[in-house]
Parts: sequence; structure tokens; C-alpha cells
Amino acid sequence: MERRQRGVSAGLLLLLYQISQVGLQNIPCVTLGVLVLNIFLFLNPVRPLSEVCLSVNEAVHRKNWQRLLLAPFHHADDWHLYYNMISMLWKGIMLERKLKSIWFAYIIAVFSLLIGVVYMVLELLLVIILDDPSYEMNCGVGFSGVLFALKVLNNHYNPGRVSSVLGLPISSKYACWVELVAIHLISPGTSFAGHLAGILVGLMYTMGPLKKIMQACAEYYGYYPDYQYRAPRSYFDYTGGLTEEEQLERAVLNSLNERDFGGGTHNNERRPYGFWFPPEHSEEDIRRQRLPNVCRGSSCLLGKAQYQDADFGLGVLGPS
Repeated sequence: MERRQRGVSAGLLLLLYQISQVGLQNIPCVTLGVLVLNIFLFLNPVRPLSEVCLSVNEAVHRKNWQRLLLAPFHHADDWHLYYNMISMLWKGIMLERKLKSIWFAYIIAVFSLLIGVVYMVLELLLVIILDDPSYEMNCGVGFSGVLFALKVLNNHYNPGRVSSVLGLPISSKYACWVELVAIHLISPGTSFAGHLAGILVGLMYTMGPLKKIMQACAEYYGYYPDYQYRAPRSYFDYTGGLTEEEQLERAVLNSLNERDFGGGTHNNERRPYGFWFPPEHSEEDIRRQRLPNVCRGSSCLLGKAQYQDADFGLGVLGPS
């Protein structure tokens, strides 16, 4: 497997143009580093593609395990590089801002290695199931497996979106599976097992034990992730579990209470936002509020003033 084009080419120039349009200052550091690394290795490959591509025969039988490190960051040609890096640019900006740079770099490193392992396991399964040793010779390069895993993460942390695949609106929950089949049908030379390995690793992170294992390893070495995933707020969070009728009744009571106690304060204290329950009054407070309007003595005048204040708060003045 040899690179079809070397040096600066149309795909590379278009990629650099797209990066300049986004602006280097708008690209997080790890995402930018991945872009630079892939472009650098495209222009200055460590070895020829035939010596860095990953296959069962080379990695397992011949013990060339360094291919697990090299294969994801080498590309077959300029357009292979362009499409992968444009996808990385968009996914990296979204995910790195959410996960923070250190954790995102950790994910890229783990995914790059683990996807290669899962890819070889899938190829071995094909050899066993189909009884076809040629699958051991399938040699793949490129970052697309990692991109499929990142797509699973992006869809997990940004649910409810709709993706367009071949002009068809597809829920983001199933978009990666539709893209897996569509890419294989449009470009039969692509690695189906490599893309599937990326999806499986992404699911291992979002639905399986991979994230917890990564967190445990990070904490063992003294790094404690500072990101907090915020799941979408449920209906219960907004309503407190009340029905619509109960919400309306509570809103009316709170509105009356605001008028009754002078529009938002009680005992010269500002009340908290949201539903508020007024303090219960003692029997003595209720008795004073019900004092007759006509009485003798200064103490009764005080009771009359309190009674009028209470009525004024409700907007209805009692008889004098």
C-alpha cells in the first residue's frame, strides 16, 4: 500500500483553507494538536504505508505492535486526510469544550489504541466465522475509526439532534449506524471492520465500563477529572412532580401571598424565588386580625390599624 499523492495537494490545501476559516484561536489545543500531527505525518510519514498499516498478520503473527500507534495517524491520500480532519475539526471543537482538554486528550489516546485492538478482534472473528484467512491480511490506516467513536460520544452528550445522511434526516441516535452502512456501500474499499470498531469503542465508553475504568486509572495516577456531565433536565426538575392543576393552584396561592405581604417581602425579608409557603400564624395573630373596628383605648387602636393594614394588603378595606 503506497501513498497515491505526496506533498502539498488539493485536499491538503482545502483542509488548510477550512482551518483558516475557522480560525486557530477558535480551535481548542488538543484538537489543533491532532490536526497538526496528522498533517505533519502526511507530509513526513514515519514509514511507508505498507509498514504502518494495521492488520492481524502484521500485528499479531509478526508482533509488530507499534502499528497500533502509527496506523491511526497516517492516511492513504490527501482526500482521505481532508475528510477525516474536517470531521475531527467539528467533533473536536464540540467535545473538547465539553470534556476539557486533558480528558479529551486522554480519550483520543485510549481510543486510538483500543480501536486497533477491537479491529483485529473483528477481523479474527471474520476469519473464524467465514473460514477465510484473507481477512488476516486486511491492512488499514487512518483516523476514521476514532472519528466514529467520537461521533457516538457527541451524539450521547448532545441528544435529540437530526443528522442528514444521503439527504435523509436520521436521528442522531442511529446516524452512526446508517453512516457505517452508507460509507461501505459508496466506497467499498473502506474498512468496515475499522469503522465498526470505532462505534463499538464509543458504546463501550457511553454505555459500558470503559469510562469508569479510565476514571479509575486517572485517579490512580493523581488526576481527578473536573468536568461535570449535565444530563438533560427532566420534567420533574421543572415542576417538582406537580400536575398542571396543582401548579396552577400553587401559582395562584403564591400570587395572593405576594399581595398579602406587600409584594415580595415578609418581616422585611426578601423571599426566595419559586414556590413559597407563607409562615403559619399563631392563634393570637389570627385573633388580633379579627379585632372589632370600634373599640376603646390605645391598644384597640393598634388592633384596628393592624386590621386595616391586613385588609389593605388584600385590596379590600373593611368598614370603619
